[in-house]
Amino acid sequence: MATAGGIREVGGNENSLEIDALARFAVDEHNKKENSLLQFDKVVNAKQQVVSGTVYYLTVEATDGGAKKVYEAKIWVKPWMNFKELQEFKLIGDAPAGASA
Repeated sequence: MATAGGIREVGGNENSLEIDALARFAVDEHNKKENSLLQFDKVVNAKQQVVSGTVYYLTVEATDGGAKKVYEAKIWVKPWMNFKELQEFKLIGDAPAGASA
């Protein structure tokens, strides 16, 4: 059981399809807002925080113009309200050399 307000790692294959879907949502929303063409590659890390709903903190690898980059995304989800919002999406650096999907 998650502690309200505490941030915890999302383990192994726990909700992996949901996490991938959230990461794709984050990249798509960023592309719409910034008129960019990032392509989702993979989720590098995922954390979640239980609040009024759940806030997911994802580290996402995406390709920008042929270069793999790493981004941090913050997504707030309230499933009972069919609510999902990208709150933050920021570049944190280039993907490590040799990283592959």
